[in-house]
Amino acid sequence: MTGGARILIADDEPNLRRVLSAILQRDGYDVLVAEDGDQALSLVESTIDVIITDLKMPGTDGMRVLEEVTRREPGIPVIMITAFGSVDNAVTAVKSGAFDYIEKPFEQEQIRQIVDKAVKQRAANQAAPQQAADRDDAPAPGRFGLVGTSAGMEAIYGVIEKVADTPSTVLITGESGTGKELVAKALHEQSSRRDNAFIKINCAAIPKNLMESELFGYEKGAFTGATSSKPGRFELADGGTLFLDEIGEIPVEMQVKLLRAIQESEFERVGGIKTLKVDVRLITATNRDLEHEVKEGNFREDLFYRLNVVPLRIPPLRERAGDVPLLVTHIIERFNERLNKSVERVEDEALEVLCRYAWPGNIRELENVLERIMLFSSDDTLGAGDLPPEVRDGNPAPAEAAPARERQASSGDAISVGEETSLKDIVRAETSRVERELIARALEETGGNVTQAAKLLKISRKSLQMKMKEFGLRDREAGS
Repeated sequence: MTGGARILIADDEPNLRRVLSAILQRDGYDVLVAEDGDQALSLVESTIDVIITDLKMPGTDGMRVLEEVTRREPGIPVIMITAFGSVDNAVTAVKSGAFDYIEKPFEQEQIRQIVDKAVKQRAANQAAPQQAADRDDAPAPGRFGLVGTSAGMEAIYGVIEKVADTPSTVLITGESGTGKELVAKALHEQSSRRDNAFIKINCAAIPKNLMESELFGYEKGAFTGATSSKPGRFELADGGTLFLDEIGEIPVEMQVKLLRAIQESEFERVGGIKTLKVDVRLITATNRDLEHEVKEGNFREDLFYRLNVVPLRIPPLRERAGDVPLLVTHIIERFNERLNKSVERVEDEALEVLCRYAWPGNIRELENVLERIMLFSSDDTLGAGDLPPEVRDGNPAPAEAAPARERQASSGDAISVGEETSLKDIVRAETSRVERELIARALEETGGNVTQAAKLLKISRKSLQMKMKEFGLRDREAGS
């Protein structure tokens, strides 16, 4: 289970709140409870990771909660709880943007699995590049909610215009962090299906033994724990768009069933005998070379050709360096609001460095770098000296290990000047040491309460948790 995440439970039944809280707290989650929809909405903020709400509540009901959360914090997954006999309403909620639903009475393992998937989806949403572009007041310097005016991006805009309102399957390829989900969303929103559901699923996040039931649903009694029937993602996307991210992770044994669903627009639920017909526009994405996977026998050739009707490659950031200034401005505007900062400009030298850097992590890495330096900036201008050494020097640091000097700083050890140690290295290491000391002091003053410590430091709870992980400081809340 993914512990440490913050879950908000909204239900007017005290017993159900207590039961759910107990189940989730045992898995290490930080749980908040609300007695009704109004109280739930008063607690909604970016530090909430998942919301579980009853569909039927006095006053503000679950659908209204869903609408408000989708408007205010669209990256937070919302799970609906529904009574037996109200499944149709829950399905409507999922088509309106809810992550999933649970029918009462539910099994403990069922709720744990759904919440675990939702937490992973929340993490993916937070990591996704330009994740809240459609909430910005100012229009993005690009089109369809995407940022960029380079030739590569203009080519993408052209494809979106031509194929968005067709039934053709689109295969979006590109490196991790390039914004494939945003392109899929743009294709849906520019189509005549825009008013219907956009259902997405990350194939890499679904266990192999659950893939079939996730895609096609299941009937009551199909397997242990299947206490009621449940539609799959294909059914939920009927009339709309189904986005299968990380399609290269689909198990080989499932690929033939997926192929049939695409070719015939029909399938059966797990444990069912009735053939269901759907009208679904399919968009898939991968950072793998599927042609190579076909040659290696890991991906069916017939499925590849069925998916690759309209290939759409998203260029890595290093191939669209001219878009970096636009992206930097766009990202800083969003982080100013999120982090309560007032950064107004980036020095020309710093911007030149950012444009030269290869960005192996693409827009996601650019966002992470900007957030990191903005967190500890007290100035309204970002300079080249604020940038991490790997960006300034053009040498990406290995993801699996920090440089020795950083490890020393993180542990609080002093560093000495040597022939390979520059003044900038010393300043950076000393800054890390001070950061660690301030965070440790804040945690001590708040009795280890991460939320209160974050408020004391005037940073987000997520940012504090990332820093705690970096410095090896224990999250006491995760074990409470």
